[in-house]
Amino acid sequence: MAKKQKVVLAYSGGLDTTTIIPWLKENYDYDVIAVCVDVGQGDDWQRIKARALKTGASACYVIDARKEYIEEYIWPALKGNAIYEDRYLLGTSTARPLIGKILVECARQEKAVAICHGATGKGNDQVRFELTVKAFAPDLNVIAVWRDPKWTLQSREDEIAYLEARKIPVPVKKKSSYSVDENIWHASHEGFDLERTDTEPAWDNIVKNTQLPENAPDKPEYVQIDFEKGVPVAVNGKKMDALTLMETLNRIGGKHGIGLVDLVETRCVGMKSRGIYETPGGTILYYAHEQLEHLCLDRDTYHFKQQVALKQSDLIYDGLWFSTLMDAIMAFNDKTEETVTGWVRLKLYKGTMHGAGSYSPYSLYNESIASFATGDLYDHHDAQGFITLFGLPLKVRALMEQHVGAGRAVVKGSSRKRRPTE
Repeated sequence: MAKKQKVVLAYSGGLDTTTIIPWLKENYDYDVIAVCVDVGQGDDWQRIKARALKTGASACYVIDARKEYIEEYIWPALKGNAIYEDRYLLGTSTARPLIGKILVECARQEKAVAICHGATGKGNDQVRFELTVKAFAPDLNVIAVWRDPKWTLQSREDEIAYLEARKIPVPVKKKSSYSVDENIWHASHEGFDLERTDTEPAWDNIVKNTQLPENAPDKPEYVQIDFEKGVPVAVNGKKMDALTLMETLNRIGGKHGIGLVDLVETRCVGMKSRGIYETPGGTILYYAHEQLEHLCLDRDTYHFKQQVALKQSDLIYDGLWFSTLMDAIMAFNDKTEETVTGWVRLKLYKGTMHGAGSYSPYSLYNESIASFATGDLYDHHDAQGFITLFGLPLKVRALMEQHVGAGRAVVKGSSRKRRPTE
């Protein structure tokens, strides 16, 4: 008897992927290899692995990718100050290309013919997973169950009923069936009552890792972050590996209500969606990193970097991490970060952050030049020639307008109403 072909399933142990295992067994003659990628979800992997096997998977692998995720995906996004639509720090977006890459590696190892994922046909993750597969293994098939004609389940409620009919334990509570994605960088919450944009989120039922600002401590806390070439390396003077550093900042930021975001964003497939994001440690790092760049980068570099950040955030959000342009952007960011070394101190209080000092041996701030008192390196009279040359195009245009008798430089005197003096 011929061996069954294998399919590798991106398995989280959540509602979708728990449903997919029996569905694949019922609708396709595959051996299902469940692959769990630990990017810091904090899940009980033994329990999840047992669930996968009990639900019908032939095998279940758990890959610890936390260190790789932080160092190879989060840090490059941080160095670029990549933020999607002003608010989203790309927590899910940065994790998906790594998960997709690991799925391909497992598929090759298992000699699987396909990779299966549970991302919906309306979401971003289907794009991110499948573009990654295309980049590494264009020969592999992709089974996207929500787009499969045999998949007749249309909602989370349908999935719950499907599992209950087969006496399979449901891994979510019916009363609070938010779609949650969590990793070491963030937690996101979508669906359920959040699908109505005219209502305030039920914060107490949503947040997992972050204190609500009104419940945060009444006393502020100072935190200092050390960076080397744009990468955070220490908290409060203590050197830490990437994972410990993130865990430390998540704990500190979460205690003070840092990093809660309620955002209506534009998915890469075109529609709007609402999400609640918790990014306590990440929000601290972005703020501190930006403070240090203000100290270390010249204006032209920083301003151009702002433009590049918009493109980088789009590439990450749209699943194009493994594109040539992304490679080039990361190389550019590595160059700009060569002098972004030093420390930044922040004051945290009830959901807010304020700078409380910064230092870099590569600082471009020069007190002798910047001081309002005349220093040795700057003569106030030098500004006259600068303004003359800098304003020359404006002056030439104004002279032309006066010559032709039209334009803003041709202004007749007007009587303005004056306030009475007291």
